[in-house]
Amino acid sequence: MSKSTSPGSGLTRRGALGRIALTVAAAGAAQPVMAQGTSESWLDKIFGPASHAQPTSERRKPEVLNDLRPDAMPWRSEDMIDAIGKAINRFEQIAAKGGWPQIPGARMIRPEDDDERMPVLRRRLMATGELGGRNGGGASNSYAFDEHLDAAVRRFQENHGLRVSGRVDKTTLAALNIPVQTRIAQLKLNMNRIRDIMSQRPEDRYILVNAAAFQLEAVEKGEVQQRHRTINGKPERATPVVKASIRAINFFPYWRVPDSVATLDLIPRLRKEPEYLAKEKIRVVKGNFNGPELDAQQIDWNTASSTEIKFRQDPGPQNALGLMRIDMPNSEGVYMHDTPMKPLFGQRSRAFSAGCVRVQDVHKLVDWIARYEAGWDKPGRAEQVVESGNAIDLNLLRQVPVYFVYITAWAESDGRVVFRPDIYNRDGINDGSGGREEGEGPAPTQALAP
Repeated sequence: MSKSTSPGSGLTRRGALGRIALTVAAAGAAQPVMAQGTSESWLDKIFGPASHAQPTSERRKPEVLNDLRPDAMPWRSEDMIDAIGKAINRFEQIAAKGGWPQIPGARMIRPEDDDERMPVLRRRLMATGELGGRNGGGASNSYAFDEHLDAAVRRFQENHGLRVSGRVDKTTLAALNIPVQTRIAQLKLNMNRIRDIMSQRPEDRYILVNAAAFQLEAVEKGEVQQRHRTINGKPERATPVVKASIRAINFFPYWRVPDSVATLDLIPRLRKEPEYLAKEKIRVVKGNFNGPELDAQQIDWNTASSTEIKFRQDPGPQNALGLMRIDMPNSEGVYMHDTPMKPLFGQRSRAFSAGCVRVQDVHKLVDWIARYEAGWDKPGRAEQVVESGNAIDLNLLRQVPVYFVYITAWAESDGRVVFRPDIYNRDGINDGSGGREEGEGPAPTQALAP
């Protein structure tokens, strides 16, 4: 696994339960995102090969994502501050010359169209370097939507966290037309955000989750060792800015449904679909999560209240936390975890959770977190625990700091300036995307999840 680009990784209190979950899953028990009758191994069913990602819309093929940052430079670093400073200087020079042109109109610009706005589009992309020079841009007044312009549009879309289609759709047009002064302000705002997290005592090892970029990086000795795609909070349930420490890894965890999720999501669903509890192996208990179990069929869901009853989901492949929970106590009550809904990692915009962070290839992140714990010095240990079926709570002797942050603009060491849609509206700009891609449709129907 490449150091710079690899995507991401007290005993047996619930061992018998874990073995039961393992046996049931191997026999093809309910799994929300996996087709029945397949011949995958147990680990494939849980961790899910990439080929299982389903199209996000029946109207188009799934996009091949290239959205993880490319090198070992962390967001939280002096090198990043320096790179952003150079980007600001470059954009200020563009502003001094009058900025980049605005592209008129609202209709899509497509390669097959004869569009009078093509020369303006060329000049706009030349201003920020996606077209021109070594890219072979040609004359700025050309009306041709040739391979160079197509490649430039795709580079712009990739640099701005948009679906890479080569077509100038509504969200791409809106991003192209954000003024240079606004982008300068956004770069300065995010430089200050990075300085804020750098003002805290530096750690030798830490994890940083950037909710705006839907990814995390595991950093050791100033270099990123792993990156993972994440699923973060919906705009109405935004993933908060948090500083905490990872204290434990829970294998085969129970999910104690938070009162907010119970009130806003679960109880309203049970009014229409009372059988959902049995299907998802969710128990109803009285008073607190360790209270006596209640008969769900005797409860009137029209009057039920999360102040009187609680919901607890059994461990197993159907569990909303997947098979691993990364315990990081904090005032916001958020954490990182696995998920049974792995096809959602195939979408570019991944704001689907109730605030917690779901991690792709979480077993690799767990291996990295625990690598200095006794018996965890070799890769693949997390997979071995899952394969064994033992429900383990691994309490860390060496806790790992973790930061949940919100960085929407930065620069890479190669000079690329990168922006992401302001999904939580914390930057004070309107990028026209609303946090979702044109043509992506509504968020997919999914099981209840944190």
